[in-house]
Amino acid sequence: MNLKLLKLLSDNARYTNREIAVMIDMSEQEVENEIKQMEQDGLIRGYKAVIDWERLDSAKVSAIIELRVAPQPDAGFEDIARKVMKYDEVESVYLMSGGYDLCVLVKGKTFQEVAMFVAKQLAPMKFVLSTSTHFVLRRYKELDIELYDNASDDRGRMSLC
Repeated sequence: MNLKLLKLLSDNARYTNREIAVMIDMSEQEVENEIKQMEQDGLIRGYKAVIDWERLDSAKVSAIIELRVAPQPDAGFEDIARKVMKYDEVESVYLMSGGYDLCVLVKGKTFQEVAMFVAKQLAPMKFVLSTSTHFVLRRYKELDIELYDNASDDRGRMSLC
């Protein structure tokens, strides 16, 4: 496994095999073979563009949902996570330590759509003990990519006097 190769792909998945080969002193064919092998082994799971959805008129709403759940006998949190991640609205699912068990990143067209997804799909699941929804108001950095462009803050100023 070539960590330099993985770091380059993580930084920019659009590098060509030729560009990567030059940067890490390998042949283009060696780079191609290593990438294929890492894909086959499941080390590389996919390639995805980071989109700044706020720049579009049809911006998406995102929320972080904290789930407290009852672990299932002989399966723990695994079966629950698998069920939750099958929904199209769910972007990511993480097992957490601390005050809740699963962190679920959800996307939708509106705040109402996300709220209804939580109320009608997640909360009623028999193993879900409680939910707590936090709506994302602005993204500044995602997957190591800065989205903040020093645009003015449109919330206005507040006077302390």
